[in-house]
Amino acid sequence: MDDQQTIQFIRNYLSPEIHEKYDDDTLVYILDLVDEYYTESGILESSPDDEGFVEIDLEQIVDYVVKEIAKDKLQKPLDPEEVLLIIQAELEYAESLED
Repeated sequence: MDDQQTIQFIRNYLSPEIHEKYDDDTLVYILDLVDEYYTESGILESSPDDEGFVEIDLEQIVDYVVKEIAKDKLQKPLDPEEVLLIIQAELEYAESLED
């Protein structure tokens, strides 16, 4: 996925009040942490259900991202609800590429 196109989609998906709080670098950092979660959690190796889907617990991903960013003293703490919206936007973008 192209980071710039993903970021632009996320910015368009979020309300102006939220997307103005996050610069591109922070959004990319959040997306990198989501990818890291997928790798470390083993979700990428999970078997899909009968309909071809893998169950993803968004709350666990949000918790992981918020916790990892809290460890990074250079980043300000993130609002979990906003992180959830960012992750949902990225999932919507990925789904739009499949159409």
